Amino acid sequence: MMAMQGRVVISGILLASLWPALSMAEWGKPLGGSYDGPEGKPRVVAPLPAELGADERATMAVFERATKSVVFIANTAIQRDPWSFNLFETPQGSGTGFVWNKQGHIVTNFHVVYGANSITVTLADRTEHKATLIGADPDHDVAVLQIRAPEETLSPLTVGMSQDLRVGQKVLAIGNPFGLDHTLTTGVVSALGRTIKSLSNRTIEGVIQTDAAINPGNSGGPLLDSAGRLIGVNTQIMSPSGAFAGIGFAVPVDTVNRIVPELIKHGKLIRPGLGVSLVPDAMAKRWGIKGLIIGKVSRGSGAELAGLKGARETAIGRVELGDIITAVDGKPVGTLDELMDVMERHKVNDQVSLEILRGTNRERVSVTLQAVN
Repeated sequence: MMAMQGRVVISGILLASLWPALSMAEWGKPLGGSYDGPEGKPRVVAPLPAELGADERATMAVFERATKSVVFIANTAIQRDPWSFNLFETPQGSGTGFVWNKQGHIVTNFHVVYGANSITVTLADRTEHKATLIGADPDHDVAVLQIRAPEETLSPLTVGMSQDLRVGQKVLAIGNPFGLDHTLTTGVVSALGRTIKSLSNRTIEGVIQTDAAINPGNSGGPLLDSAGRLIGVNTQIMSPSGAFAGIGFAVPVDTVNRIVPELIKHGKLIRPGLGVSLVPDAMAKRWGIKGLIIGKVSRGSGAELAGLKGARETAIGRVELGDIITAVDGKPVGTLDELMDVMERHKVNDQVSLEILRGTNRERVSVTLQAVN
């Protein structure tokens, strides 16, 4: 900026006279004093519409009800200072959960509380409670916590069904993304019957895909239908960048409603099984065998009663392969993961039909399922 004969030049632009010499004619209004024109007053406020839209009102009502049930979960781990050897707690992660019942059980994702030495649950009324891990099922990324809190502060969510969901149906996700308190996102059911991998590398079947935004901190939060019923537990996103990219996944409520009571009663999921140990999939693949090779049959098991045979060592020291399971209930199985997917549709003491290969002969046997760890 430079001065030139009482005028001002800024970036090569010649302005009018210096500020004190500005006139009303040049600027249209004074630099000081009062001005009572419309431009110097607040804009007129438009009145609210007589009523909000029905969809807006319904969404607001669902959010107001559901937030009473949604909790914030903080996970801390105990570490030792390498120099002083003193123990101290460090934040390890956070996520979302929701009240399952009046006894203080809280449902969340397993990965939200994995490796925790201490878990704190913050209810909607801002009270904090130390939580105990009651049970976990890493294969479905589900965990159950319990807190001691007055019953009047606990508001369980209404449980819906996921088997009758349809693509295009409106859904709402509530959580604490990036630690932000009770955030609502909405979207639709984008797809059904998806499969994802859990923390234990097991396949979770029947997963709900949604475009309702799910970000870090939303994990373990509820996915609700338009009536406010629980239809899934938000668990993962698919994103090249790590931020939400329009594809989120929720474990279906039908799976959650089957697993949670088992975790509350037993601390783990009681699974039905055949009573056999199997040769690892990689070895069967290396040997070019399509099916599940039985390595050992447990004594007194349904498999033993059905006459299934495991591998054995012959008199000359050679290993003779056991029976090879090729299908269960008519569904071909070639990996342990596929077998477990079939087992999930059954309960202990159910009977299943196995198709086996014994030597060169194909046979069909019926096996009563038993409880396995």
